[in-house]
Amino acid sequence: MNAPAHHDHSEPALSPEDAQALAQRCADAMYARDSASQGLGMRIVSVAPGFAAMTMTVRADMLNGHATCHGGFIFALADSAFAFACNSHNLITVAAGCTIEYLLPAREGDLLTATGRERTLAGRNGIYDVDVTNQHGATIAVFRGKSARIKGHVIAGPAGPAE
Repeated sequence: MNAPAHHDHSEPALSPEDAQALAQRCADAMYARDSASQGLGMRIVSVAPGFAAMTMTVRADMLNGHATCHGGFIFALADSAFAFACNSHNLITVAAGCTIEYLLPAREGDLLTATGRERTLAGRNGIYDVDVTNQHGATIAVFRGKSARIKGHVIAGPAGPAE
């Protein structure tokens, strides 16, 4: 993981261990409420502050008229990894915009992995890059998301509920 270029949080700094634990608790809470990602068979592989990796297996009901994975499903996987990465600081963050470039087709049975990384975070805005690869390591798509922080926390309180 590359460290983001710039961080500007209104919350007090956490130790690396506490930041990792908070990112994991945020991901667990979000995933429990995320019917869309669950319904598409997405799984969280790894999460850290400003980072998330998720997988999804391409199913037959995800294929388009060319017998390849519909781009909307690839976009959904990338968008979910983006969401988990940008909400890992426990500050509710939404997409302000995003783009995707499709490089190779994905096929039925492919295991896709979306790896999202925070590139910059300044004030309420961030930029995240997500690479979508298949089980062979080939890059299927590249996604860039622009985030906007809104009011609230993913889990109760700035550092989440007391344990």
